[in-house]
Amino acid sequence: MIRRLALPPREHARRSRRVFAVVATAAVVSLLLAGCVSWFRPAASGNSTSKPTGEKVAADLQRFYSQTLTWTSCNSTFQCATATAPMNWNNPSQATIKLALIRHQASGTRLGSLLVNPGGPGASGYDFIRDNLSYAVDATLQKNYDIVGFDPRGVGHSSAVNCGGAKVLDQYNYGIVPGTVGSDAWIASLEAENANFGADCLKNTGPLLQYVDTVSAARDLDLLRAVLGDTKLNYLGYSYGTFLGATYAQLYPTKTGKLVLDGALDPATTDFQVTDVQAKGFESAFRAYLKSCIGTKGCPFTGTVDDAMTETRKILDRLQASPLLNSDGRLLGANTMFVAIILPLYNKDNWPYLNTLFSEVLQGQTKTAFLLADSYNDRSANGTYTSNSTEAFVSINCLDYANDSSIPQMRAEAAQLAADAPTFGPQMAYGGTSCAKWPFQSTRVRGPIAAKGSGDILVVGTTNDPATPYIWAQNLSKELAHGHLITYHGEGHTAYNKSNSCVNDAVDNYFVKGTVPAKDPEC
Repeated sequence: MIRRLALPPREHARRSRRVFAVVATAAVVSLLLAGCVSWFRPAASGNSTSKPTGEKVAADLQRFYSQTLTWTSCNSTFQCATATAPMNWNNPSQATIKLALIRHQASGTRLGSLLVNPGGPGASGYDFIRDNLSYAVDATLQKNYDIVGFDPRGVGHSSAVNCGGAKVLDQYNYGIVPGTVGSDAWIASLEAENANFGADCLKNTGPLLQYVDTVSAARDLDLLRAVLGDTKLNYLGYSYGTFLGATYAQLYPTKTGKLVLDGALDPATTDFQVTDVQAKGFESAFRAYLKSCIGTKGCPFTGTVDDAMTETRKILDRLQASPLLNSDGRLLGANTMFVAIILPLYNKDNWPYLNTLFSEVLQGQTKTAFLLADSYNDRSANGTYTSNSTEAFVSINCLDYANDSSIPQMRAEAAQLAADAPTFGPQMAYGGTSCAKWPFQSTRVRGPIAAKGSGDILVVGTTNDPATPYIWAQNLSKELAHGHLITYHGEGHTAYNKSNSCVNDAVDNYFVKGTVPAKDPEC
């Protein structure tokens, strides 16, 4: 899949190796290109502590649930703290890990804490809130809640996955696998490279690599709820964050407070179903771009939308056969080009980048292609990586998804992808190789989540979301025993605080007043 569907996110078939489900970094994606917005905010108060709820838990968990968080000022706006959690929730007496938190205190009448996850898996909620508070939540929620960003286990500032540094990541993200796509030799080479990457991750991360699955992260979420002093969880999850939130509701239905899941992933979908629906979703979004582009000044395409889709496939095929050389020695192959194409699709405001991208590539130039791909991969101009999102994305997904790596099955799926999404489907094929030789087997069987006994849960879906297609929001809202769908008719990945007042009012009224729309407002 595409890696951060999560750009999500970041979500995409980043090299065939990660064609297992793009669950991206919802909110972050749109900002990768636009840059961060700075806002004037009141200064954060000095050091303080959070009193845990004091609830009764199993004896071997008591020391974790009874810990007191010490908050220190990280700058004039935020406070930061670190919580301790068991590495292995099934054996809490073993090693522990650290979970990093950052909060912006409520400016008005405080209703509690609101934990926010931007997606991924692998996106930093800590950085998301620190850098993009007013993009993550609007002024109403900032007034009524302590807005808390956190890095899940394996991610960023928390105890994190490490696969060996920039050289390893460059090979994983940009390397060209030799041979004819789909041939026995090509598949063997791809599996070998993915196996080497997994071995590097285990070598540099150690035993934590086995315990970065979403169920473990959801148990961490309950721990954070308790040590923050909240009897029930209030939560806003974007993209992959919806899967984490739904998993929490499944495990702790009676402890759900107010949960909003925006840009939903359907937990009942298989690895291949996720990839197939996403491939069609990216094509739909790309068609929308082409429709707005063709006939306008600066558009690199002529003719019909179908003509342009066919031309795009030809460009990808040419790059697969003959990659273009970048100034730093990296090669622009089909998969890196695909990453560059899909990143601007997350937000309609970034569509102009596609004009420049294709205009340059048609002239043999690679500057914008690598600018976009590097933004997606969190790679700096100096060759370093600003986050461990790639490592975390792969590590978490390999535990969360069971992949079928049999060659006949992968070839059958590749044919299906090519039929369902002729332009982008081929780039998202052979995802079974991603985790075929990962150091640890997947730990989860996919299935619907009902969360019987939970409170009301809002599910927000955008009709032409390229990364988490609208059908997933529809499915999840029906699967949840108390799910309520909020539809935004429009483009882009996720909708709250990024679309219109109809969506914002529904979410804000739910969080602040506890009101649930009597029916889908069809925003």
